[in-house]
Order: sequence, then C-alpha cells, then structure tokens
Amino acid sequence: MTLKLVGRVSALALAAALATSLGACATTGEITPMTPLVPAAPTPAPATDYVNDAHSYARPAEARVTHVDLDLAADFAAKTLSGKATLDVTGRPGATEVVLDAKMLDIKGVTDAQGRALQWSLGASDPIKGQPLTVRIPAFQGGETQKIVIDYSTRPDASALQWLSPQQTAGGQKPYLFSQGQAILTRTWIPTQDSPGIRQSYSARITAPADLTVVMSAEQLTPKGEAAGAGTKAWRFKLDNPIPPYLIAIGVGDLAFAPFDERTGVWAEPSQLQASAHELQPTAEMVDAAEALYGPYRWGRYDLLVLPPSFPFGGMENPMLTFATPTIIAGDRSLVSLVAHELAHSWSGNLVTNATWDDFWLNEGFTSYFENRIMEAVYGRDAAVQEQVLAWGGLQDELKELAPADTRLHLELTGRDPDDGMNTIAYDKGAAFLRTIEQIAGREKFDAWLRGYFERNAWRPMTSERFLQDIRTHLIKGDASLEQRLQLNAWVYEPGLPSNVQAPASHAFEPVDAAARAFYVAKGPASAVPWKDWNTQQRLRFLSWRPEGLAAGADWLSPAQLADLESTLKLDREGNAELVFAWLQAALANRYEPAVATADRFLTSQGRRKFVLPLFQTLWAEGDWGRPIATRIYAKARPLYHPVTSNSVDQVVGRP
Repeated sequence: MTLKLVGRVSALALAAALATSLGACATTGEITPMTPLVPAAPTPAPATDYVNDAHSYARPAEARVTHVDLDLAADFAAKTLSGKATLDVTGRPGATEVVLDAKMLDIKGVTDAQGRALQWSLGASDPIKGQPLTVRIPAFQGGETQKIVIDYSTRPDASALQWLSPQQTAGGQKPYLFSQGQAILTRTWIPTQDSPGIRQSYSARITAPADLTVVMSAEQLTPKGEAAGAGTKAWRFKLDNPIPPYLIAIGVGDLAFAPFDERTGVWAEPSQLQASAHELQPTAEMVDAAEALYGPYRWGRYDLLVLPPSFPFGGMENPMLTFATPTIIAGDRSLVSLVAHELAHSWSGNLVTNATWDDFWLNEGFTSYFENRIMEAVYGRDAAVQEQVLAWGGLQDELKELAPADTRLHLELTGRDPDDGMNTIAYDKGAAFLRTIEQIAGREKFDAWLRGYFERNAWRPMTSERFLQDIRTHLIKGDASLEQRLQLNAWVYEPGLPSNVQAPASHAFEPVDAAARAFYVAKGPASAVPWKDWNTQQRLRFLSWRPEGLAAGADWLSPAQLADLESTLKLDREGNAELVFAWLQAALANRYEPAVATADRFLTSQGRRKFVLPLFQTLWAEGDWGRPIATRIYAKARPLYHPVTSNSVDQVVGRP
C-alpha cells in the first residue's frame, strides 16, 4: 500500500518552490484520457514454489487460479455488485477440486464454461479469513486449464467496498463506489484465491449508471463506455500482467481526467480536478526518476485517482491507477512524497510481492526506501534526509509501543488479522535496513544489486528467506567480512534495531529544535517561532517535538501556551492535513478545549486511518475529559468512514 497505515509522514514543501503552473492540460467535466499504453507482456517466471499462506484457504500446489474475468453490474440502490466471475484454473494431474476464498458473498451457483453445474460448498466461517469455497471439477490432465463460472452477489456491507451517497462526494450530485482490497478484503467482492503469492491476470466488464465513469487497475478498453441498455453503460478492462488479487480495484463515480504527459495523468471529481492536477503535476518527473534508478516501468500507464475523503489510506498502489486520499491536496505540493511511494510500489510490491503477509516488509520497506530515492532525485538530498529523520522519529515511537515480537521484520501472523503487521516497522525499519546495506556496501554496488533484484524476481512472490538468498548470492558473494557487518539475520528475524543502524540527521532541523526548546521548555512566545521560513518537514518537526523523558500521558503545555501557538501560527485554519494532525495530537493530549472544534471538523471531513485512529486513541487516553468528546464525534463520523477505518476505531471507542 502505498498504503501506510500508521506514521507515514509525507511532507515536501520544497516542492512548492519548484512548482510549475498546470497550464491548460486539465479537462474539467469531460472524460478525455490519453491513448492507452499497453503494458509490456510479462516475462515468464520460473515455476513457483508456493508458501503456505495462513490467511488463505487456497491450496495452489493442487489447483490455482491464473486469470479472473468479471462481468458485474453496480447497483447503487441495493449497494451490490452482482454477476459472474469466470476463473481460469490450472492444477496438478488428477486434482479434482479448487479451493477459493470467499467472505460476505452470496453464491448463487457454479458451472463450467459450457454451463454445466458443478458441485460446490462453503465451509465454516472464520471471522478473519471468511469461508473456503470448494468447487469440484473434472480431474486435471497434464497442462490443462479449466474454467469455472461463479454466479454471485456482494453484500451491502462488503468490507472491500464503500458505497457513497451523493452527499458524501465533492460534487454532491452523484453516488460513488470504490474498493480497497489489501490485505485480504478482495474475497468480499471477488471469489478467488485471495493470497498475495497467487498471481492472477484479470479482465472485466462492469455495468454502471450511464452518467457515471468506471475506472479499474487495468487497461481501459472502452474510454467512454458503451451503451448497455436501461440507462446504463458497460466498461471493459484487461490486465495481462499477473498481479496479487489485492490489487484488483474499481472506482465508479462522476469522474474527469487530466493528463500530465503521454503516460501519466489524474482522475478526480470534476470540481476537484484542477486542484488535483496542479498538485500532482510532479508525477511524470517521478516516473522518469524511478526508471533511471531501478529499470523500466512495466505497466504502460501510470495514472492516479483522487478519491473522496472517506478513503482509509494515504494511497493504494493499484497497478496503472494509484488510489489516493484527497488529504494530500495541500495546495503547495508539499505532500507529494505519497505519489513517490505508490509509484515505487510498481517495482516493490506489484512486480516483486510478499508471498504472505508475514513478510509485508518486503513490500513496504523496499518501497519506503525507493520512495526516498525518488524524492532525492527530484528534490535533492536535503529534502530526502528530512523525510528520513521524520520517519525515524515515528519508528522510535513505534518501537516503544509494540511488543518485541512485533518489531521484527519477518512476522508470525497466524491466527491474527494481517493488518496487525501493517505498521511503521514494515515501512521504516525496513527502509532503515536497506539504507544500512547501502551505507556499508556502497551505493553503486547496492543499486546494481537492487536493480537486478527487481529483474530476477519480477512477477514472483518473495519471502524473507528468498530475499536473504538473493542478496547473499548477488551482493555479498561470499565476502565473510561484509556478511558480518551487514547483520542480515538480526535485521530480519530479531526484534528492535541492530547495532549497525545509523540514525539519519538533518542540519535543517537544528534551528527547529532550538525554537522548540525556546517555546516548549523556556516558555517563550510563539511569535519568536520562524514558522513562515520553514518548509512542511520543519513545521512537522516543531509540532511533533516533545521534551526528552516526558512521561506518557503527562500534560506539558499550558492552555496559555497552546492558545498562543494556535493564534500565532493560525493552526485552527491550517489546510495541510499533516500539520492539522500533528497540532491536534499535541493539543488534545494537553486537554486544550478550543481545539475540540478543529478536531470535530477534521474527524468528520476525512476518514484516513493514519489520522483518525491515533486522534481517537489520544482522546480516549484522556479519560473523563476525552472520552465523552470521542464518543460524541465518533457517533457522527462513523457512518462516513470506510470499514477499514471504522473497524479499527471500534476497538478503541466502541461501536456507537
């Protein structure tokens, strides 16, 4: 995911100084996509040695899905997708059944390609995994592919899908639908083998109301749709490159498109298109920078879809079409590192994917490192190091809060929700690990290895064990001294941080820390803080600053200081979501009553879990003062949130 659930700081105000005007490339209210660029055909990978995935019922060594073809209709009144999924299945000779993953699906029937009924059954339901859908099929012959056709419907409460009323959109006139499949939610809208290690190509025909546009994480074959009768249009898509099923994604709404260049652009609601296109203009340059670092972009187009505010993540790296939160539209391009992160996933995650969620760090640690290299290439070393320092601070906080076993890179998540492993450890400890390898081995050798790693392992699932084998074979090459200095096993399998880690440092934060001590400790005036001279990273550093040794839950700012800070820096009117979040974390932890109104607006205007969950946790930790506030706000906000966000907050506040 570009998808960082906790602590992903995305701030780059230096981009504001480099901003260029959008010009006339935005097209408001019309669908004018560029000519599709067809992704390169994937290079056949060696036979896959499948790893047991504790979060899937699939048995791919016996029979596995290789392609999914969807023919679904979107019913906004019923809040369902219904129709058929045709699965291409291959199996070992003699295999007579295929096991799929399903959750919250209404299965109506299963047939073969000729319409002959097949026996099927749904097993016992697990609250995390859902149910196994077992289909009996004729015994496989050697090299044979069989098709099974599943007639089904989703349910209105399918966890992967959010159905928005017109009032929940920017335009306020038309409904909206979007999906979020990672980690194991695709099974709530597609019956398939929902494991990241079982790659599948896909195609789709989606029927929707004629006044809406459908987009997917695939090549769009019908840029303007085609008449389907009864006030509907059908939209067709295909993706020949095999992907983990969590990357199959859909968006349906009142959408318009603006290109950046011949292979990049942005989709958004018409009223949001101009601002989104201006904000995300650096995307094309980032694609060029990424290719220069680690090889060709293999997916054809790279577009973005700016979603309504309820989208639960910062971004999601769906192939060809990154899904992005509108909270990155700050007006000054200061949060575009999120685009760099999602783009980097086109190599780390989408091309080379963790085989199971125990090794989520192989997606996110590599991507966080790659993101920072893109930012360095586009905006310079100083900006990239500031990002590293902010992420390092978040990592230190996470290391203190998590159980030691959860601070390892390779996790054991059997019996747990895979979301438990989606935290700062995977992202920022993983990135620190790769920076450590770079520092010890040298950037030139490290880059050559990493580029080769993506090439050697393209279209394949990856495990920590296979990663270690690859780096020992192609980088260490028997050098015992280098092996010892890298401490590879300690990084991957042991808790905490190994002794060879080096904390990043930025001179740009020295004046910030001095100003923070002058205000927070020496009780100086906020007017002395050089706020206007700082970029977004420096402002985040200041708002997130805490005295060393501060006890958990301790009040350390007086109401007078907080009022001075709020009025002087105009924090109650701040438009940058990262800064609003950082301010509210400090203000609410110190029970600053005037900030409650800002928190109310913020928590009821967006549903990004990175912001929402910690703020409710902060309020809940404030006991008699904060809990009534949290309960009151959550009662209003919960209907606006995606299940990914509300399910997390339910565990803190309780369900209203």
